[in-house]
Amino acid sequence: MNNKLGSSARVGIRDVAAAAGVSLTTVSHALSGARAIKPETRERVLEIAERLGYSPDLRARGMRSSRTFTIGLLSDTIAVTPYAGRLISGAQDAAAEHQSVVLAIDSTGDAQRELMGIRTLMDHRVDGLVYAKMWHQQIQVPQELAGARVVVANATDADSNYSSVVPDERQIGIDATNHLISFGHQQIGFITVSLSVPAAIGREQGYRNALKDAGIAVNESWICAASNGAKGGREAGGDLLDREDRPTAIFCFNDEMAMGVYQAAAGLGIRIPEDLSVIGVDDLQLITKALVPTLSTVALPHYQMGHWAVSQLFAETKDNPESKTSKQLLCELVSRESVAAPGR
Repeated sequence: MNNKLGSSARVGIRDVAAAAGVSLTTVSHALSGARAIKPETRERVLEIAERLGYSPDLRARGMRSSRTFTIGLLSDTIAVTPYAGRLISGAQDAAAEHQSVVLAIDSTGDAQRELMGIRTLMDHRVDGLVYAKMWHQQIQVPQELAGARVVVANATDADSNYSSVVPDERQIGIDATNHLISFGHQQIGFITVSLSVPAAIGREQGYRNALKDAGIAVNESWICAASNGAKGGREAGGDLLDREDRPTAIFCFNDEMAMGVYQAAAGLGIRIPEDLSVIGVDDLQLITKALVPTLSTVALPHYQMGHWAVSQLFAETKDNPESKTSKQLLCELVSRESVAAPGR
């Protein structure tokens, strides 16, 4: 059999069956996992299929099953953020587990482009669609998606009609604050954003809960709200640090604001981590690994959100009305060099 790269001959299921010395039915069961067969038989069939370069004929499968083996991923601006690749990668890996592929469209936040994206994905008859947002928020799923199989990622559906997956924001606040407490800090500030969004609300709740559980009183003057980004972090950081009763550690809403705190500290001659410990959220590695010292942070679960969303789409294909659910994912604390024991 000619299986060289560039050969026009397609390796089919009959070729795999002949090479493995088993029936077409056995090969089908081994490839799909739909029915149990002997582990050693399945292993042999899969090894031969890979060696021969077998790939399923999705067009033929689609005609038999009324499926296209494609999943749509429609986002606003998440596809152009530094960590968006992780969400898309998670979605692709989950789709591949079901022998499907992902078609991703980015609306760039434009309503007309979003509508065009929805129409394009519907025209391709995708088997399901992940509706993703750049930041955690509550949304109204577009009415053009009514009747489609949809899972919302990095947002929640205000009408609770669709499954959704988001980070566990409260636990982020708990974990970040507890990390600072574990180094002996009791004077801990919190720099957040001015917007009343789920991430800000949840992270502040976690910060307050962690301090309360540790028997540490909350100093309301050490909770500062500012504009999102390095400038806001720099302004709020300067306000917190340029005072006699400054905190010995600061939990920042995200890594960009933490970078601003670094800048404010440098301007005041305050050393990190000798004089001040800092922790952020996101694990935006263009920042966290570039800062000196490197920034401790809580990584948002973009890969896991993409993977969970697509897996949930396939769970909902089983016509189980109880399968719709909302999921909060735990996040990984990444310890680097910006946290140490209090220096005074």
